Amino acid sequence: MADGVLSFPLTSFHQDGSFDPDGFRGYVAGRLAAAPGAVFPACGTGEFFSLDEDEYRQVVSITVEEAAGRLPVVAGTGYGWAQAARFARIAEEAGADALLVLPHYLTTAPQDGLVAQLQHIAARTRLPLIAYQRGQVAYTADSLRRIARIPGVIGVKDGHSDLDRLQRLTLAAPDGFLFFNGAATAEIQARAYATVGVPAYSSAVHAFAPEIANAFFAALRDGDAGAVDTLLRDFYVPLVELRDRVPGYAVSLVKSAARLRGLPVGPVRAPLTDPSADDLAELTTLLSTGLDLVGASL
Repeated sequence: MADGVLSFPLTSFHQDGSFDPDGFRGYVAGRLAAAPGAVFPACGTGEFFSLDEDEYRQVVSITVEEAAGRLPVVAGTGYGWAQAARFARIAEEAGADALLVLPHYLTTAPQDGLVAQLQHIAARTRLPLIAYQRGQVAYTADSLRRIARIPGVIGVKDGHSDLDRLQRLTLAAPDGFLFFNGAATAEIQARAYATVGVPAYSSAVHAFAPEIANAFFAALRDGDAGAVDTLLRDFYVPLVELRDRVPGYAVSLVKSAARLRGLPVGPVRAPLTDPSADDLAELTTLLSTGLDLVGASL
C-alpha cells in the first residue's frame, strides 16, 4: 500500500440525495485509473455515516468490481461493534479485501473497551481489520500490543498527529504490523510521519485531483524538497485554511472540488452542507493554482 497514495473515494448522490450507482461507478473507475496504492470505499470521505446498508453494499460491490483484483479494496465499518459486524458481513459478501474500523459512535471509552471493540468485530468477520484511531479513539502502547495479538487485526490508521504517541505505538508493534497516516489533508504532515516510520498516507486530494496528489507523492518519494514545499505552500496549506473555516468542509470541499472538475459525485448529505458561494469561488481559484503547478487543467 505504500506504492501509491491511499484513495478514499467520494460516494455519488443525485440532487435529491439518493444514491447514484452509475455516477459512482464512473467516478470510482477514474480514481482507480489514477494508480492509488489501495482504495477505501465507504469511509469518512465517502460519507459512511450517511449510508444505509443497501447503499453500503452497492458502494463496496461496485468498487470491488471496478478494482477487479488489481489493488486492495478496504471498506469502512463502524458504530458499535454489533452494527460494525453487520457492515463487515456485507463487505465480506461484496468481496472486500479488508476493513477500516472507524471510531465508535458518540461515547468515550477506556482502553480495555477499545480493545474489546476490536475483539468483538474481529470475531465476527474473516476480513483483516485496520483500526482507525481518531477522535475518541487513541491507543496506548500497551493497548497496541494487545490489539496486535487479536487474530485478523493487521494495522492502525492514525488521525491524531501526535508523533510522540505514534512513535511509541510503532515501537510496540510486532514486525509487519501496518501503520498509515490518516491525518486530515495528510500531505501536510507526510514528511513528519515518515520520520517515525509511517510513510503511507491517505489523500483526500486524490478524490478530486489525482494529478496533484500523485505529483506530491512522487516529489516526496524522490526527495524533491523544492517541489514538496511549493505544493504545500501554494496549494495544500491554503486548502487546509479553507477547510478549517466550517465543520464538515473536510468532506464537502472535496465533493465541491470534484464537481468543479465535472465528476458525477453530487451534493453531500445532511448533516454536512455544501460550501458557500464565496468559499466555492476561493476553492475554484485554489484548484486552478494546484493544477497549474503540476501541469494539468481544470
